[in-house]
Amino acid sequence: MQQRQKAIMRGVAGGGDSSFGDGLAAAARSIISDGRQTLTDPELSDPEAVHEVRKALKRWRALLRLLARPLGEQAGQMRSEARELMRAIAGARDAQAALDALSDLRKADLPFSPTSTERIRARLTEMRDAAEARSFTKTLRDRLSRYFDYATLSLERWPIKAIDFDTVTNGLTSTYRRARQLLPDSWPEAEAEHLHDLRRRVVEHRHQMDLVEPLWPRLAKVWAEEAQRLRNQLGSCQDLAVLTGFTEPHQPLAPWRSRLTPLINARREAHLRSAARLAGRLFAEKPKAFRRRIAALWSARNSRKH
Repeated sequence: MQQRQKAIMRGVAGGGDSSFGDGLAAAARSIISDGRQTLTDPELSDPEAVHEVRKALKRWRALLRLLARPLGEQAGQMRSEARELMRAIAGARDAQAALDALSDLRKADLPFSPTSTERIRARLTEMRDAAEARSFTKTLRDRLSRYFDYATLSLERWPIKAIDFDTVTNGLTSTYRRARQLLPDSWPEAEAEHLHDLRRRVVEHRHQMDLVEPLWPRLAKVWAEEAQRLRNQLGSCQDLAVLTGFTEPHQPLAPWRSRLTPLINARREAHLRSAARLAGRLFAEKPKAFRRRIAALWSARNSRKH
């Protein structure tokens, strides 16, 4: 599925006689197709299906954000609907995030009883499985299927093929600017909610940059890798914040709060140091300079064709 998406993206800004808009339309169809196939793939477990559907919806929302101005109000409405669907299927996400954070804590050189680790893991796994049973139901799968059907019909009506690269460049720059503005002045003091918002913008930026990878594959590959690494570091911070929430009074992991807190803080500090370095490189350019770079790559690509 991922290789097919890469092939589609090469067609967005790649060679041939098709327009940039043709490539955008193909990318949009590929995203919808991936989401739809996930719902009917018998080889995927429920957790795997939820992960893949959420990934498809994130890519779809990033594309809609990119095309917000030419597509108008409907694009905004569909982004909101996709967000609500992501929330609906995220019932087990918090427990899984806490499990991921628990695995992350094992990398910290601090003592913690293996017996306690297994007890916590068992409790979180039970919570996750129960949440999955409640959330990823046939009713929700049907809602997702109807949404993808509506998205397919919308694609036929939208003037995507007429969209030029300047419009897309504006959208790329807007997302880049939004992410850059969220960079904390002091990373150690950044609130979990602020870092979560930054991560969402980085995810959006990373998916949008896939569209221009063919303009300069080597640069784009490094850029995508850096964006993914930043996304992962911020995601680990978010997972640790979720785990912290489970240790609050009257929460499932409250008995382990005093022992978990120093481990959580140590791992968070490590992830924030890495995130600060990555973000400093990824968003070093001012938005206008970023826009000029993308526009220059597009101009060079067109010059090679003629």
